[in-house]
Amino acid sequence: MAQEDLLKKIIAHSKEYGFIFQSSEIYDGLSAVYDYGQYGAELKNNIKKYWWDSMVRLHENIVGIDSAIFMHPTVWKASGHVGAFNDPLIDNKDSKKRYRADVLIEEHLAKIEAKIDKEIEKAVEKFGASFDEPQFRATNQRVIANQEKIDVIKKRFVAALEADNLVEIKNIIEDCEIVCPISGSKNWTDVRQFNLMFETKLGSVTDEANIIYLRPETAQGIFVNYLNVQKSGRMKIPFGIAQIGKAFRNEIVARQFIFRMREFEQMEMQFFVRPGEELKWFELWKATRLKWHNGLGFDPKKYRFHNHDKLAHYANAAVDIEFEFPMGFKELEGIHSRTDFDLSQHQKFSGKKMQYFDPELNENYVPFVIETSIGLDRMFLSILSNAYDEETIKQEDGKTDQRIVLRIPPELAPVKLAILPLMKKDGLPEKATQILDELKYEVNCIYEEKDSIGKRYRRQDAIGTPYCITVDHETLENNTVTLRNRDTMEQERIPVEKVKQIVVEKTSMTNLLKKVN
Repeated sequence: MAQEDLLKKIIAHSKEYGFIFQSSEIYDGLSAVYDYGQYGAELKNNIKKYWWDSMVRLHENIVGIDSAIFMHPTVWKASGHVGAFNDPLIDNKDSKKRYRADVLIEEHLAKIEAKIDKEIEKAVEKFGASFDEPQFRATNQRVIANQEKIDVIKKRFVAALEADNLVEIKNIIEDCEIVCPISGSKNWTDVRQFNLMFETKLGSVTDEANIIYLRPETAQGIFVNYLNVQKSGRMKIPFGIAQIGKAFRNEIVARQFIFRMREFEQMEMQFFVRPGEELKWFELWKATRLKWHNGLGFDPKKYRFHNHDKLAHYANAAVDIEFEFPMGFKELEGIHSRTDFDLSQHQKFSGKKMQYFDPELNENYVPFVIETSIGLDRMFLSILSNAYDEETIKQEDGKTDQRIVLRIPPELAPVKLAILPLMKKDGLPEKATQILDELKYEVNCIYEEKDSIGKRYRRQDAIGTPYCITVDHETLENNTVTLRNRDTMEQERIPVEKVKQIVVEKTSMTNLLKKVN
C-alpha cells in the first residue's frame, strides 16, 4: 500500500470507528484541531498510562506534577519564547499556499537521502551477506555525489538558521529549485518570521487586562515548580519531574492529520543532574526512551535517531527519535541536554535562587537538565499507522474475504474484550450481560448483539479489540464460551470462570512495563 494512501485510509477509518473526529465538524470544522472519539479517548488514556507508569512508577527518583496552562507572562520572556519562538514562513504566489521554509529544505534533503537509501537497497539485494555498507558509501559515485549535495546544503542551511538569515534561507530554496507541491512552481515570496504563541487577556475589564499566553510547551511548568517539588519531596540529585498536559501553538502550516496541530498534548520529563554529568545522562536517556518505544513490539527499523544539525539556544546536545509515519520518517520524541539555561533564566528574571545544595559535594549549583519530550498525538498516530492492516482471508469454501484489523498492542487496545451473544433470544443476552457485569471491573469490555456474529467479529477487528467471547446455547448447558483471538482468528472453548484470568493476563499493562524496566 502506498504511504500516502495509508494516511488517507487511517483518517477515514478513525472517523468511521470512533477514534478521531474533525473538531466542530457540523460547522465545517476548525483547521488543524481534532476531537478524540470514544475509542480514541480510551487509546489515548492507555498511552498516557504506559508513559506515566514507566516514568513515575518504575523510577523512584521521578515524580509527576500537573501545572496550570496559564502562567505569568514573564515566564515566557525568561524562557525566550516571547522573542524567539518563531517559524520561518514562505508563500507560493501561484498556489497561494503557505509553507515552513525550513521544512521545505528538510524535505528536499530527505529526497536526496532517499536516493542514497535506494542505491544501498539495490546493492544489498545484489551482494547479500557480503555487502559492506561503509565501503559502498565511500566508493559508489552516485552515493558520493548525493552525499556531497546533502553536505553542501546542510552547511548553508545550518549557517542561515544560526544567523537568522531569512534571505539566505530563500536563496537555498531557489538554488535547490524546490517547487510548490501544489502548483509545481518556484514563484516564492520572501521568507518571514511568525511567532507561534497564542495571546489572550487575563482580567474582566479590557483596559485593565494583562496579555498572557496559552503555553506553547509544558516544560516551563516543571521548571518554575522545580524548587517546590525538590523541597516538598526531599528530592536528591539526580531526580526527574514528569508531566502530561495540553500545549498550544498557532501553527500557520498545520497539516498531515494529527501530526501537527494547534492544540496538542505533550508527555515531558525534565531530569535534573550535576553540571558536567549531563552528557552521560543524555546518552542513558536516549537508550531508555528507545527501549520504551521498542517495548510495543513494532519493527525496530521503524525507528531511528536523528541528531540535530542546529542546536536550540538552550541545548548542548539534542537528538530526535524518528518514526516511519505514512509521510516518511518524522520526529516522534526529542531528547535534549538543556544545560542550566531554563533554571538560570528563571533565577535571573524572578530574583529567586534556583540552586540546589549538594550535600555530597558540599556546594550549591544550578542543576543541568536532560529533557525527554514526546507528542502524545504523534504517538497515537504512530500506533494507528503501524496497527492498520488490510488482510485477505481464505474461507473454507475456497472463497476469499477482506478484513481491516487494527493490530494495536493488547495492553493499549481501547477495548480488551467484546462479549457477543450468538442470538438475541433464548436467554443468551441475559447470560452475556451477566458475564459482562462480572468482568467490567477488571477490563474494559463491550457488549454487542446487533448483526451476524461474523460482522461483529469484523467490527471488533476494526476497533482493535484483542479478544471476543461468544455466548451460545452450549454456554447455558456447561458454562463455556468461545474465545476468539483478533490476530490469529483462532477460537477455543474455555470455561467462563477462566475468561478473566486469560484476558487480564494477556492485556495487562504490566506486560509492557516489565519489558522496559
